Amino acid sequence: MSGKTQVVYQGRIVQLELLDGKWEVVRHADAVAILVLNERKEMLLVRQERRAIGAMTVEAPAGLIDDGETPEQAARRELQEEAGLDGDMTLLTRFYSSPGFCDEQLYVFEARNLRESRLPQDEDEEIEIVWMAPQKVLDGLRDGTLVGSASTVTAALYATAHLARTGG
Repeated sequence: MSGKTQVVYQGRIVQLELLDGKWEVVRHADAVAILVLNERKEMLLVRQERRAIGAMTVEAPAGLIDDGETPEQAARRELQEEAGLDGDMTLLTRFYSSPGFCDEQLYVFEARNLRESRLPQDEDEEIEIVWMAPQKVLDGLRDGTLVGSASTVTAALYATAHLARTGG
């Protein structure tokens, strides 16, 4: 899979390349998402406006991995920024968000043994914390009453499977 690569656009978080004169490929920083369950068996979500799709979403806390960070460090930082929490991180899965045209890899963690620990939010973020049963999240995403992301679906599926195994 080698050939001629032409950089068409270089932005802050994406680069668009043209491979062999025909394949458009987006190079994108890797990202993390975090599943957090409370004692009521609800998952932590953040409600925020996503300008790219012109909608308010509910999503598992998530964000980009900064240069020099490991995925786990990024997950801890994002959880501290978005929810004021820190915890022990366990990698649940990782996957490519859209491998047909983009190389972004997404790491999904579960946070346990939570403790308060707040970092300042990004200046451009206005988020609201929402707690919701994982099945309700999946139902809302399916019927269109909620708008979310692939990482949110993944986290909710892991949560429902975990709750089913543990009798939750």
